[in-house]
Amino acid sequence: MKFEEVIRTTFACREFTDDPVTDETLYRILELARFAPSGGNRQGAHVIVVRDQEVRQKLGEMCSSTLRIYGAQVDAGENPFNSVIPSKVDFVEAVKTPDERFEMFDRWGDLPVVLVVSIDLETVASMDKELDRVGVVTGGSVYPLVWNILLAARSEGLAGVLTTAVVPEEEAARKLLGLPETHAIAAVIPLGVPVKQLTKLSRREVEEFTTVDQFDGPNLMGHG
Repeated sequence: MKFEEVIRTTFACREFTDDPVTDETLYRILELARFAPSGGNRQGAHVIVVRDQEVRQKLGEMCSSTLRIYGAQVDAGENPFNSVIPSKVDFVEAVKTPDERFEMFDRWGDLPVVLVVSIDLETVASMDKELDRVGVVTGGSVYPLVWNILLAARSEGLAGVLTTAVVPEEEAARKLLGLPETHAIAAVIPLGVPVKQLTKLSRREVEEFTTVDQFDGPNLMGHG
């Protein structure tokens, strides 16, 4: 498969067939993904391959609780888990309310495999740790690896999705997975054979999100 096709057809997949994902396939995926760059080449990421059905199920249920809040915020016209504008949603009630949009997370025990990618906070550089805002740049040392995993999975005929919905339940997930105190969960990736492989993805055009010299500068335009 050509690299351009891999890039253009790697989508967020949430529905999988019952086909297994072998250790051999996972090894090939991670063998490629490991060449992702990281700050100072410190490579502070760790990948847990979750084969245990009960553990997968519990992780999915943790995600489901978070996503019920997410859905309630969307329904209220909010941008979910916004770090700037406070939410007016009652989180306690939202968690209690079933949401069919996220039912697949309640069936994670049936997934072929789930990868949990954590990051060693003693290893990576958090350049924004002193700023008065939510930290974002620490992920720069691990998300290239996560994206490489998804790209390599696509080349194997698999698909997955990067979710961070388990993070609000990180302490419970830490105990479940035996994570060291210095490790933070950066991503959880269910992987499998997609029920349907998308080939045309809806994304903004370059001109819509790229400007020259200033935030409000002229749009970068293609030539030719």
